[in-house]
Amino acid sequence: MLPAPALLDELDALLLELNRAAADVILPLFRNAAQLSMEDKGTIGAFDPVTAADRGAEAAIRKLVSARYPSHGVLGEEYGADRVDAEWVWVIDPVDGTRAFVAGLPVWTTLIGLRFQGRPVLGSIGQPVLGEVFIGDARGSRCVDTRGARPLRVRPCAALSHAVLATTDPFKLLDVRELAVWQRMQEGARFARYGCDAYAYAMLAAGFVDLVAESGLKPWDIDAAVPVIEGAGGVVVDWSGAPIGTSGGQMLIAGDRRLLGEVLPLTRTVARRP
Repeated sequence: MLPAPALLDELDALLLELNRAAADVILPLFRNAAQLSMEDKGTIGAFDPVTAADRGAEAAIRKLVSARYPSHGVLGEEYGADRVDAEWVWVIDPVDGTRAFVAGLPVWTTLIGLRFQGRPVLGSIGQPVLGEVFIGDARGSRCVDTRGARPLRVRPCAALSHAVLATTDPFKLLDVRELAVWQRMQEGARFARYGCDAYAYAMLAAGFVDLVAESGLKPWDIDAAVPVIEGAGGVVVDWSGAPIGTSGGQMLIAGDRRLLGEVLPLTRTVARRP
């Protein structure tokens, strides 16, 4: 069962407000070393930065959601789970790509997704430095920027040899067997790009990237992207080819489903059970 269109429109409008609220916190801190306030929350040998932008933006999003819809649940990277058994649950990664943020690179994004009865139904990928919000649901996806709104649509790409691939960091985020599979995909593709985090998802929805492969994802890394990709005509599956779950893990995003015919025989050899 899908939410009523009028309610989706109302939540869509709130989603744009949430992006503005997050941007108001994040943008003054971007490329501002004096105010960055960075910490490493990773384990030994695994750098995992968090900044005042991450925490402040998630707090701002949570405050606005709570004020408008106090019965809704929230699951966020920085402040954890609150009423995640609710019918409606917001899933937040306030700064996806914090390493890019710390490095001053404008490819980090704010990811805000909304689940209805456990399923992602609305989501956005925001890049406030570029003034972009990629937003979508089952009715379609669009990019909202200073020029207004325009539809998003994936491009046809039936063969891996014609495909542009993306992943974040295969050498840090993929294990040995996954890396071998990635290298085989890369060798067969037109070319690959690295380090764009969730901005690569937006570029796939916009028709510039054809395939994104990731592993080790958390729910807040992918929930927001699913409605944007599907609304633009793409497909999101795990490395076995099954619909992506709500726990993260391994993920493939394809603009053209036909690409999966070449890719899944490779990824299934290292697919993990959720």
